[in-house]
Amino acid sequence: MAGAKKIQDLEQRLERTDRQLLMLQKISRLMVRKLSLPEVLQAIVDLVVEATGADACLIYLHEGDTLVLGASNSPHPAQIGKLRLKMGEGITGWVAKERRMVAIGQQAYKDPRFRFFHDLPEDTFEAFLSVPVISREEVVGVINVQHRHPRRHMGGEMEMLMTVGEQVGCIIVLARIGELGRPLNAVSILGLLFTLVVGIAFGGLRILAKRFFPDRVFDRSQDVEIIQLNLRD
Repeated sequence: MAGAKKIQDLEQRLERTDRQLLMLQKISRLMVRKLSLPEVLQAIVDLVVEATGADACLIYLHEGDTLVLGASNSPHPAQIGKLRLKMGEGITGWVAKERRMVAIGQQAYKDPRFRFFHDLPEDTFEAFLSVPVISREEVVGVINVQHRHPRRHMGGEMEMLMTVGEQVGCIIVLARIGELGRPLNAVSILGLLFTLVVGIAFGGLRILAKRFFPDRVFDRSQDVEIIQLNLRD
């Protein structure tokens, strides 16, 4: 009986790893598609929801000293482009300012950093996972993943989302440049693409490592704050 349970757990872990690696593969394909910035953001949201089973996924973009809601899997047409947070405000602003992930397994709305918007249903969701979106050492946004019910965030899931945050930044920067019509020299383009490809490759290796070191919650502890530390992957 115990052996069957162990095999089932292993199969679930392998399935989860394959799903995460497939997501990184799909992200790499975004860079060869001609998409507007809203289309890029929505594609990222859709991929994150598919990979994590999230009830809500929101992407904020860094503009000046504020973060602006750029995309969501939930219909928030009135808030897109208008809902703003200052750097350091709320969990989202804290993540952007500190350049660190936050993983809260339950009652995220009780965290002292939490910012209530009242008209967003996500305010009542239990689990909250937030990562900075990075491009060439600069924060360009934040990705928030939320679940209605308490959730134990797995190490592989956190690693995958951190890698996504590190890589989609390059795609967002390129989409923004395209929308603004700004010229970008070949060296800069190659630099962004190199960062994206190498980052996805190393991110994939880190996710694969979870198959062999399942007891590790997260390999980059200095980059993450975990609330409810009783976690195992």
